[in-house]
Amino acid sequence: MSGVSAAQSLSGKIAIVTGASSGIGEATSLLFAARGAQVVLVARRSNGLSKVADEIARSGGVAYSIPADVTKEPDRRRIISETVQRFGGIDILVNAAGIIGSGTVETTTVEQWDTMMEVNLRSVFRLIQLALPFLVERQGNVINVSSVTGIRAFPGVLAYAVSKAGLDQLTRCVALELAPKKVRVNAVNPGVVRTNLHRSGGMSEDEYKQFLEHSQSTHPLGRVGNPEEVASLIAFLASDEAAWITGVSYSIDGGRAQTCLR
Repeated sequence: MSGVSAAQSLSGKIAIVTGASSGIGEATSLLFAARGAQVVLVARRSNGLSKVADEIARSGGVAYSIPADVTKEPDRRRIISETVQRFGGIDILVNAAGIIGSGTVETTTVEQWDTMMEVNLRSVFRLIQLALPFLVERQGNVINVSSVTGIRAFPGVLAYAVSKAGLDQLTRCVALELAPKKVRVNAVNPGVVRTNLHRSGGMSEDEYKQFLEHSQSTHPLGRVGNPEEVASLIAFLASDEAAWITGVSYSIDGGRAQTCLR
């Protein structure tokens, strides 16, 4: 980035980050603020948002919390309207909110399927639609947090994998449609990252510990990822350094997507 250091790469930008109270969303929010962005923190848990907002404030950054459920249309509209009212526009939308759950084609209920699609796919579609006039105005960009399961098939997480595959295709289609308006849209596709996602999806502590140990062997680099690594890629895609990148699903998975079933 000519003349701009990484520490200043998002200076003056207004960024919405969903799922900001933990995991990849939290790490992204902290990094964005450290690089000069004004960050709108969105999540259902207000106590988690307060923790992140306080950390940003202690570091001299700017954050504004909006407790909201991205599956509810009034909340989605409020996220956009409050952001614009407070900051005057939107430069970056990071869709990091997501859920996971186990289930096969034989065991997944219609209700489980619908919930997965609502959180992981439909909410992203609607937030992009609602934010679009403001993104176009400022030639902003969108980063969607997808998964290695959007690229490769894995048994036992059917609805989750399909929702992420849909998110990747949404990313590509919207990127092409918005390119003439100079709005970029990209996705990141993490492998296993050390967050609360799997435990929130129903894994016990012992199951999660075993899962992390097993994942060392399924990721060619020999370890799972951490949220800060994914946040760094998101920050790059959000910056002007990535000004000629759109419609891409970036793997950040220790090589997981390159492997066969094991």
